[in-house]
Amino acid sequence: MQKILLSLGLCARARALVFGVPMVCDSMRKSGKSFPLLVLEAADTSENTHKKLANKCSYYNIRHVRLSYTGEELAAAVGKGAFIGAVAVTDGNFVKLIEKYII
Repeated sequence: MQKILLSLGLCARARALVFGVPMVCDSMRKSGKSFPLLVLEAADTSENTHKKLANKCSYYNIRHVRLSYTGEELAAAVGKGAFIGAVAVTDGNFVKLIEKYII
């Protein structure tokens, strides 16, 4: 599972990630370069946040995965200092890379 965090760090350096629950939800509404192909959620998000992300991902037909990592671990992996509840991957090649480690 550590390879998922390393892959997310690589995605962040390539600017192929959207950080935070509000930004992830906003990016789902917009089509274009920043449209998410995969949404990864931290394990310690609230039930309300989990339901919100799951419903939006279902509506827009986006794969949604709840990881076993905390928000602090996600933030550290992508180079941010605070809690991150969710990240969205916007590049298809990175999605393929991360999906190999999720299974």
